[in-house]
Amino acid sequence: MADDVVVSVEGQRVKLSNLDKVLYPSGFSKAEVINFYSRIAPLALPHLVDRPVTMRRYPDGVHGLSFYEKNAARHAPDWVRTVTVETPGSSTGAETLDFAVIDNLPTLVWAANMAALELHIPQWTIGPRGGRRNPDLLVFDLDPGPPATIVECCRVAEMLREELTADGLTPVAKTSGSKGMQLYCGITTTSPDHPSAYAKTLAERLARAEPDLVVAKMAKNLRPNKVFIDWSQNNQYKTTVAPYSLRARDLPTVSTPIT
Repeated sequence: MADDVVVSVEGQRVKLSNLDKVLYPSGFSKAEVINFYSRIAPLALPHLVDRPVTMRRYPDGVHGLSFYEKNAARHAPDWVRTVTVETPGSSTGAETLDFAVIDNLPTLVWAANMAALELHIPQWTIGPRGGRRNPDLLVFDLDPGPPATIVECCRVAEMLREELTADGLTPVAKTSGSKGMQLYCGITTTSPDHPSAYAKTLAERLARAEPDLVVAKMAKNLRPNKVFIDWSQNNQYKTTVAPYSLRARDLPTVSTPIT
């Protein structure tokens, strides 16, 4: 492995280690992961600002053990912004955890150096004093059940677009970087529960209208050759992979916004 190096990123000192370590079977190394996130930062950071990040780390590569890291403060440099968030049902039993907020290039490079290949964010932001704001995003996670593919996801996305635009919303799409895609809308709401209720109603309506293509229930036995509209991602305690995040696949795929 290459020796550790210390670099200056926008005035912050960041220690980089094991740069030659291969993280993807294709040969994509940690140095290339860091390079990708550094170069994509102008596009990625606007989607990460003010959102606590759950990092999925792969220290031994995508086929090694991985783990979700939420409590970042215990090893983060003092210049990394953190925010305390309630975590009911946490596997650690903690009532709150200190999440990193990736709102600048040094923090993004720091996360990439920890092999945080995947960055997952909620549909809400935090305020200046760390308070949780109401959701500003509505998301539909479209998951194809084999042999359905992303082509069927696109058909369902077009159906969703008709419904959403009829309700005055403007949907935008991105690939998941895996097998499916997500459809987003910017929203304003007075309740953290309204987006989930609205998304569930719409998903169930489409499942009734197109039962051969759409399913709105999570049960695996219902999903072969259909597209599952996962409306539950709007739960305030859930996250969705961030735009421009890498994914842990055999190849270094990316969750990419599309037209």
